[in-house]
Amino acid sequence: MSLSRRDFLKYGAATGTAVVGGGIDLTPVEAAAASLRIKEAKAFPGVCPYCAVGCAQLIYVKDNKIVDIEGDPDAPHTEGALCPKGSSTYQLSLNERRISKCMYRAPGSDKWEEKPLDWMMEQIAQRVKKTRDETFVESVKVGDKPVTVNRCEGMAWLGSSVLDNEENYLIAKLSRGMGLVNLENSARLCHSATVPALGATFGRGAMTTNLIDVQYADVIMPTSNWAECHPVSYKWVMKAKERGAKIIHVDPRFTRTSATADYHVPIRSGTNIVFFGGLIRYAIESKKYFHDYVVTFTNASLLVDPSFKTPTDLDGLFSGYDAGKRSYDQSTWKFQLDADGYPKQDPTLRDRNCVFQHLRRHYARYTPEMVERVCGISKDLFLKVADVYCSASGPDKTGTISYALQLNQSTNGVQQIRSLCMLQLILGNIGRPGGGVVALRGHSNVQGATDFGTLYHMLPGYPAAPLQAPHPTLTDYLEKTTPKGGFWVNNPKFVVSLLKAWWGPAATKENDYVYDYLPKREKADAYSHQHFVVGMHQKKVKGFICMGQNPAVDSPNAKMSRQAVRNLEWLVVVDLFETDTAAIWKEPGIDPKSSQVEVFFIPAAPAAEKDGSITNTMRLAQWHVKAVESPGDARSDAAFIVDLGNRLKELYGASKAKKDRPVLDLVWDYQPQGSKKEPTMELVLKECNGYATDDVPDKDGTLQYKKGEPMKTFAHLRDDGLTACGNWIYGGIYPEEGKNLALRREKAKGGDYLAHGWGFAWPANRRILYNRASANAAGKPWSEKKKLIWWDAAQKKWVGNDVPDFPGTMAPDAPRQKEGPFKGIGGIDAFIMNPHGKGQLFASVLDGAFPEHYEPFESPTRNLLSKVDNNPVAKVYDIGDLNRLGTPDKYPYVLTTYRLTEHHAAGMSRHVPWLSELFFGHFAEIGTEMAKELGIQNGDMITVETPRAQIKVQALVTERIKPFIINGKKVYQVGIPWHWGYQGVMKSARGDITNDLVASLGDPTTFIQESKALLCNVRKAVA
Repeated sequence: MSLSRRDFLKYGAATGTAVVGGGIDLTPVEAAAASLRIKEAKAFPGVCPYCAVGCAQLIYVKDNKIVDIEGDPDAPHTEGALCPKGSSTYQLSLNERRISKCMYRAPGSDKWEEKPLDWMMEQIAQRVKKTRDETFVESVKVGDKPVTVNRCEGMAWLGSSVLDNEENYLIAKLSRGMGLVNLENSARLCHSATVPALGATFGRGAMTTNLIDVQYADVIMPTSNWAECHPVSYKWVMKAKERGAKIIHVDPRFTRTSATADYHVPIRSGTNIVFFGGLIRYAIESKKYFHDYVVTFTNASLLVDPSFKTPTDLDGLFSGYDAGKRSYDQSTWKFQLDADGYPKQDPTLRDRNCVFQHLRRHYARYTPEMVERVCGISKDLFLKVADVYCSASGPDKTGTISYALQLNQSTNGVQQIRSLCMLQLILGNIGRPGGGVVALRGHSNVQGATDFGTLYHMLPGYPAAPLQAPHPTLTDYLEKTTPKGGFWVNNPKFVVSLLKAWWGPAATKENDYVYDYLPKREKADAYSHQHFVVGMHQKKVKGFICMGQNPAVDSPNAKMSRQAVRNLEWLVVVDLFETDTAAIWKEPGIDPKSSQVEVFFIPAAPAAEKDGSITNTMRLAQWHVKAVESPGDARSDAAFIVDLGNRLKELYGASKAKKDRPVLDLVWDYQPQGSKKEPTMELVLKECNGYATDDVPDKDGTLQYKKGEPMKTFAHLRDDGLTACGNWIYGGIYPEEGKNLALRREKAKGGDYLAHGWGFAWPANRRILYNRASANAAGKPWSEKKKLIWWDAAQKKWVGNDVPDFPGTMAPDAPRQKEGPFKGIGGIDAFIMNPHGKGQLFASVLDGAFPEHYEPFESPTRNLLSKVDNNPVAKVYDIGDLNRLGTPDKYPYVLTTYRLTEHHAAGMSRHVPWLSELFFGHFAEIGTEMAKELGIQNGDMITVETPRAQIKVQALVTERIKPFIINGKKVYQVGIPWHWGYQGVMKSARGDITNDLVASLGDPTTFIQESKALLCNVRKAVA
């Protein structure tokens, strides 16, 4: 008997035993294993395109064909490991389902037609121009004053967090040049709550630490399924455990992460603020908080306006709430100021109006008994894990907390993450080895796509996208978006350098660096993913470019979203496979004639077939090198974007209209090469890094840069037009011609456990943010065990094991700087991006200065903490019956969604046979007790229903999900993975769409949907 690889997998799965003896011939399997490395093959550096661990790969090529892909053993953060998805990336290039020819679907047609690439691109450019011309708004009146807005609302562009940094940058640049305001990537639906949560607390919206550093934690608290969703990185958790660290897993389901934990803490979805609020209360009342750290590095001692009130005072609301507008007037959310305009302080933390006392009173309600009633966590278990985690504090101990979508995808998403961040601040766990917040991103380049501004509300590097009323001119914009202190005082340098990078010679001091060219948003409550899908449904958005994403499956209220896409006039999909979105007119049960959307499918290239960089979850940018040519018409996403830009420039070439200058003046020379017009990607990287637009003198008049030279650091950027920079936070990634630091692959050396010679971590290649806080007020390490950087008085500079996240020569006793790039920052201000240099326990977020618990909009209980049940400023989309909400009398079960190790996002893995064969099909996990009540057996088909839709899936009856006792009532929870859709390589890869069940709701700051805590009904399906 001989076994193929697939037979081997099937046999092993069926028997559950080792395949030995029994007359089975393993020769073919052994031969395949032995041939993985071929001596004649050339190895190219690659990066896995799945989750954001960023596993480095070696791509072996012979005769322009990929023969193997394996993990790079030199990679310091992955050490050569790959998960099942990473091991299957071979089949992204070599796959019978991959489309290599351009496909066209005429309006109302029931078939694809193969078309030449040039014809497709010309037709797409024509559609883009027509829609832009028909829906362009050049100016509006704000009050009685005309304001140039240069805005196009009739078109949307969905970038992608699986596209490279350079490709996302090109999308941001071209789309803004066209005037698009409907611009997003998949971060909106997965991690958009992360940026304002971490940003408001620490100053930057990114993971604070490094995966490798997790091994030095004394306690680790994952609040997501880290072991399954980011498996390779979980090795650092296990290394910590080998050193004696405790693991506390907080998750509604018992998972593989739970199996490694010392404590599994089952929690009802949507109640994390109560859990973390309870921990904050416990840390304060038991005096386990790190007092000296809190006084030195947080705003706990700052005095708040006496008229400010919290939900403790106002039964669920903060002061300033306007019920009519459903928003807060934050005029009382401010500090008392001294004569110098700096907040008054009470270092004793005793003043009633100091932040610390407000925090203490605010969380006084979050008792262990309340945690038990709301979260369903027993009081005894809560107190046990509270003691264990809060003991990871002080000079000698640190704790790490991780999170992913369980906290993000909520109408309280920003505040759920904020509560976690605040706990880490009061325990002194930020900026220190073994501490920090691990934001586990789910796509290979979620971090990079966000950094490069393919989101409606911001520009590359995180300056805000301008609004028409507050920001009519550059002067207005800079005055209102630039704080008075902290490193963001350099905002004018970043913005002017960005305008120069985009519009070059056309951007001059005399015309405000063509600030008018930037599209101005009408309002903040518009243009997000959910907004423009509703716009498509209402036929206000007419055209749509979708790259590397699958909104037919991954959108909330996905059934409505698919109808919205079918309402478009035209749709462009750039992808590897025929996604559910590309096949929107082929959805089962839909008559193709009912949709007149014209579809253009452009075949794309995976990471192995193009040059570019990907930024992983710990801000590490790694360059992958093109290993082989793409088949047929397939080419990089960058080639599509650059080609489209060049064609638009040609189409507008004869125009004299002022509104067309942003397209015509766009700097767009990326030297396309070959028949497929592939741009030179290091030119894009250089532009992102920054370069001199003319000779640049330093402050003494000495020549600092010659015209065209790359900038060595963002500290050299200027606001006078002499520098251009596409993304200031990546300054230094390309410091010299031909020196691409993202391409570095140097093994960790000596004591450099953070491996500074591998890739480039923004900003400035530092690996742990806010690391000034790793030393005390005097600049000495808190302890030898937890030392990272420290002040060397003899050398008069900060030294240690990382790049200081602080002015390198600023002494610990330095006073606050009155001017310059660090205005307002003194020697103990570790959080340099914040206006006062402090970690912000108190911060002005749209729905509260502190996180306050509100129930999900669909909940089995009323809010037990106040009279306000739901987030009073959350977004509820007005689309009638398409957005009906459920009540527990009809929908008694809590539903949460999740992901799997073997599948990815909304479609890529379903076209890969090696992954698709690993699951029997779509399923829902239900507990044994619930199954018994409903008469459901393991493997039965069941119907799961919400007011929006119903889906049929197979029941997986398991003891991994237990019922909760919520306010004395038993509540069952259901878990459903969300990967399935109607497209896929085999029957097991196709199934109903989980996100059909999700409502159109949004967090008020980011408009991320609430898909982790819904109500549903479940019944045994009738054949």
